[in-house]
Amino acid sequence: MLTRALAAGVLLATLVLAVPTAATAGPLTTGERQRLVAHLEMTERWLVLELDGLSDAQLTFKSAPDRWSIKDVAEHLAIAEPQYWTNFEASLKEPVKGGWKPEATDEGMLWYGIDRTEHNKTGAARVPDGRFSTAQDALDSFRKLRRTMLDVAKRSQDDLRGRSYLGSSQDLYQWFLMISTHAQRHILQIREVKADPRYPKK
Repeated sequence: MLTRALAAGVLLATLVLAVPTAATAGPLTTGERQRLVAHLEMTERWLVLELDGLSDAQLTFKSAPDRWSIKDVAEHLAIAEPQYWTNFEASLKEPVKGGWKPEATDEGMLWYGIDRTEHNKTGAARVPDGRFSTAQDALDSFRKLRRTMLDVAKRSQDDLRGRSYLGSSQDLYQWFLMISTHAQRHILQIREVKADPRYPKK
């Protein structure tokens, strides 16, 4: 469970990230970079804390046969983020679109990580399939790629605002945010599993 201090930090980070920012061409602004790095660091740390100390019974508990366990969620994130990152890198190779503006908003990307009123099934390529023996293995893989992402978020001088994600209505900065908010969305799913009355106490 998150400590009160961390929970307050999560709320604060979410509120700070929700401040509107103007899309600009060229390298990220200081504010954009700080918000992106803060969100990536927040979701990684939050996932680590949610998995810390869980027993096998807790990791594999399912509220229903067709629902994911906590281990399944961790594996999904370890499978999905490399796919999302590969697409990000492919989009980064595309030329900058002069004068192009995304239809999506930063706020919309952030809201995706918070709003779990709608539950959509993931693509077949991102369904947990047991490729990781343990939740820790999945977490280790997740964190290894996150180190690369954080390095790019901190250092990249590429124009992420002037490029669309795979020709979509999102710019690459928004897609970068989406990778992190996608993790936040599934961390909240883990909290829902833990809130089930039948969830093992140990």
